[in-house]
Amino acid sequence: MKTSKSIIAFLILTLTLPSLLIPAISQAQATIDPNFNPNNIVSDADLLDANAMSLADIQNFLAKEGSSLANYTATDTNGLSRSAAEIIYNAAQNNFDCDNATLSDSPTLAEKQAKCLHITTVNPKFLLVLLQKEEGLIENDSPSQSNLDWATGYGCPDGWVCNPYYKGFGKQVNSAALQFRAYMNEPQNYSFKMGQTYIVNNTPTPYCTAANQTMAVTPVNQATAALYNYTPHVFNGNYNVYVLWNRYFPKVSRLYPDGTLIQAKGDPNIYLLSNGKKRAFTSLSAFSSRFTTAQVVAVTSDDLNNYATGDPIKFPNYDLVQTPDKTIYLLVDSQKRPFASPAVFKKIGFNPAEIDQASVNDLNTYTLGKAITATSTNVTGALMQDTKTGGIYFIDNGTKAPIVDKIILTLRFAGKKVSKATTKTLNTYTTVAPVLFPDGTLLQTSSFPTVYLISNGQKRAFADDGSFARLGYSAANVITVSSKLLYYYPNGDLIQSN
Repeated sequence: MKTSKSIIAFLILTLTLPSLLIPAISQAQATIDPNFNPNNIVSDADLLDANAMSLADIQNFLAKEGSSLANYTATDTNGLSRSAAEIIYNAAQNNFDCDNATLSDSPTLAEKQAKCLHITTVNPKFLLVLLQKEEGLIENDSPSQSNLDWATGYGCPDGWVCNPYYKGFGKQVNSAALQFRAYMNEPQNYSFKMGQTYIVNNTPTPYCTAANQTMAVTPVNQATAALYNYTPHVFNGNYNVYVLWNRYFPKVSRLYPDGTLIQAKGDPNIYLLSNGKKRAFTSLSAFSSRFTTAQVVAVTSDDLNNYATGDPIKFPNYDLVQTPDKTIYLLVDSQKRPFASPAVFKKIGFNPAEIDQASVNDLNTYTLGKAITATSTNVTGALMQDTKTGGIYFIDNGTKAPIVDKIILTLRFAGKKVSKATTKTLNTYTTVAPVLFPDGTLLQTSSFPTVYLISNGQKRAFADDGSFARLGYSAANVITVSSKLLYYYPNGDLIQSN
């Protein structure tokens, strides 16, 4: 079906009635997927997920589907010869906003790169679906030149002559990608809008026997409204988007390892995954005392809903809290360390004004640690360096934990003073396991490319770069450490995302 970008041949009536679902289907008509909802065909997050596929992913998809595009080369929108996969990938990932730039009459790619704002557009999965929906280019092993020249139906309004300016595979794919980005960024400029109800025509198909059958639709998000702006039909149009998307890219719930920080679009909360549950941080201080926003992985609402809700995280690390029985605790990582008495609390020098009130349930997730007594020292931890060997230790609760990699000092103890101590003094502390990075940290060594996520104290390797990217982790958060430090983590299961 050819699309209509600027001229939309349909009957639109704004209604106050609730939206209607698909009319009853007779036995003579083809079966419609009962899960299809014409008001919610694709989510905003899915349509705009420009990072959903790498160039290799797109090429592999075309080859797997036996598409002639796997071996097709055409001129792209910049006049350069590219493979079909490159054209699709670049349409999603490498476009430019040149509205505020002064360009020559025929700007080159290099000029655009130098003067324009680099932008992404839409999900390459959607572009692949669009190529099949419009001209059958994914499943047709011998398409005509016309099929290729008008690959996405762009510039070809229903019942009108196609605009020759947009002829060509490269222009078709890129123009469609930019058009859908415009639909999403400037919804006020287009006919179909989220939340409004319209009566639309259905092109006769096996699903609809009446030649002029109509139905009501109320797009619940901008992505679905965008689909109707491009093709103002349920059948034989946007139902095909739904069918093809689910055929090519069946929904797979993404499950993230414990220790991952996640946040869904539209949800102000950041969650820590722990024991298979999502635990919301209820204050900025509770979050920032443990993590940085750069570590948060963006997920969909569906992904978030995969997890049951666990106890919230209310208090910062090293916070002082008091329960109704008047016991005062120092919260250190996953432990709650009680003060032996109010006199001990006073002697050590803590400020009573810093105490937060906590219920017993608030501290359920903390294990009971060693009590803080009048003889306890360095209750919030200290760094000491052996004057003889140069080794540095974290002193806490009568123990010394070796620092086996300088990156630990840089990242975990930034700005913390290191005191000198004799070997004799350090020998008075019990040696425990080295200081390591907490759950949720991404690590690798300089000698091997494998990236690991620390989860429940284990190092879990990503099965491949695709799994790392599809789950939304950022390479910018990967910390390079020594092999010695990584050795202290036991191996966990591979992390893989289909």
